Amino acid sequence: MGLDDKIKNAAQEAGGKAKEAVGDATDNERLEAEGQADQAKANLKQAGENVKDAFK
Repeated sequence: MGLDDKIKNAAQEAGGKAKEAVGDATDNERLEAEGQADQAKANLKQAGENVKDAFK
């Protein structure tokens, strides 16, 4: 996995955590759900990259 991909995935996960926290603090369920979805996407991308790395 390239360093660029790692940075992008980490940034997406961090952004998702921030969205979730803001949504929770403001009782905005939609924003909180978006944050959780962003984190899930980042984790899924990371898992895919780990599988690719395993086969190298």
